[in-house]
Amino acid sequence: MTDFTSNFQHAGMPAKDLDETIHFYTDTLGFELAGLFHNGDNRCAFLRYGSLTIETWEGDPAPLTTGAINHLALDTTDIEAAFRAAVTLGLKLKDKEIQSIPSFWNNGIRFFNVYGPNNETIEFCQIM
Repeated sequence: MTDFTSNFQHAGMPAKDLDETIHFYTDTLGFELAGLFHNGDNRCAFLRYGSLTIETWEGDPAPLTTGAINHLALDTTDIEAAFRAAVTLGLKLKDKEIQSIPSFWNNGIRFFNVYGPNNETIEFCQIM
């Protein structure tokens, strides 16, 4: 998989209140709001501090407990090749095909998710 990944991209977590979450990370902790996007009726924010990016969104229940990170995402330079490699390696696919969200960033994203050994979700994501 390392042939198709280039870096850690973000950690994702649902927010109980997106505006409160944005305010806390930007005004209190000094993160920058790197992007705010619509995904259907909901909003999704990307908050950045140095090389750490947090994706947080509304519309899903927030667990409100330790371990509330929903997924870890890796940048991929070729989502099709990364998906084929995941299938070839026999990774446990969470998504049976490549997904897309056209409203993120300038030209959308394409991604898929697999499960890690602790049932954690790992996203492979290409920003188009």
